Amino acid sequence: MKLTDYASTVLPHDADRATLVARVHDPGSGGPCVAALRGDVLVDLTEVAPTVSDLLDRPDAVDVVRTARGSRSWSLADVVEATFDSDHTRARLLAPVDLQVLKAAGVTFARSMIERVIEERAAGDLHRAEEIRGKLGELVAGHISQVAPGSEEAARAKELLVAEGLWSQYLEVGIGPDPEIFTKAPVLSAVGTGAQIGVLERSTWNNPEPELAVVADSRGAPVAATLGNDVNLRDFEGRSALLLAEAKDNNASCALGPFLRLFDAEFGLDDARGIDVELEITGPDGFSLRGVNPVREMSRDIRALLEHAHGPHHRYPDGFVLLTGTMFAPTEDRGVPGQGFTHKVGDIVRISSPKLGALVNEVNTAEAAPDWTFGIRALYGNLAARGLLSGVRGQEVPA
Repeated sequence: MKLTDYASTVLPHDADRATLVARVHDPGSGGPCVAALRGDVLVDLTEVAPTVSDLLDRPDAVDVVRTARGSRSWSLADVVEATFDSDHTRARLLAPVDLQVLKAAGVTFARSMIERVIEERAAGDLHRAEEIRGKLGELVAGHISQVAPGSEEAARAKELLVAEGLWSQYLEVGIGPDPEIFTKAPVLSAVGTGAQIGVLERSTWNNPEPELAVVADSRGAPVAATLGNDVNLRDFEGRSALLLAEAKDNNASCALGPFLRLFDAEFGLDDARGIDVELEITGPDGFSLRGVNPVREMSRDIRALLEHAHGPHHRYPDGFVLLTGTMFAPTEDRGVPGQGFTHKVGDIVRISSPKLGALVNEVNTAEAAPDWTFGIRALYGNLAARGLLSGVRGQEVPA
């Protein structure tokens, strides 16, 4: 299938009852617009809230998205068509966040925990992974699959695994008192649905990571959810955890979208905790793969992860996005037996959930994917040129 074949799948199944926010690149304005989805149109709210960050910090954000008068509108069908056609002469969807810091939590599921241990033992060599998986998988899983992180039981499991020579830095963050939370990518660098995602050209073992992404406001409160792809280079991280930044943060290596679903009476954090995030990969070589990431099976609660990211120890004045982790690490062979899965250029990755829609991207190398060129200076220069900054809430700078 081609990327354009997925254009009709972007909406949540109950879009008519959802409070949905998009970012639309408008060629006439030369920059992004904050938009509310109402029926079959996207309504421009940029004069009310020039950034998504500003919108989500408002206590009346849900009412604004539902009822505020917009300066103009676009046909949803036209915007989606232009997005999947990569037509930059027309209005198209972007990643639905802007000034929020892009954070991610790792090793939040037992299965992904085991796969990280395997990567570490294989030193990033996919040829050794299957053998190690067979030796370690059942033994390690038997000790940690039902353990609550940070509990006395987890401490006892650690003692046992250390005695058996099986302890790992990944088990430490998986069942220890402190989770792995890292900065995934720079502000404004995420790509949206319909865009290319990038893996380094020299990576030989990599995969998508389909995840629930929770968006928090400047107070650290969860206010919205979307879908994310925490694109990962398994060979790099497997060679050394100190290569995490190179494994995670590359051109087009973070995808979010298609919309933000604001938490309201119809859909809240408890509903987000219960969703299944589905993954479908179709390759130009005829390869296909499906999987599911059941968010309810996370070993750490989402609120606990948010509190580790935000609090007296660290503030985010523009809010942040937290990719909450995945249990899905594809191990199916693609081609040569025993060599597992890795991406090929041209793969179509569809990450979906009935309540959040579908995030669809085509794989390219990070080197060949479109460059990230629109940063914070460009955003504020564009908003200033459009006369949209006069009403923005300011923050006092501490003396």
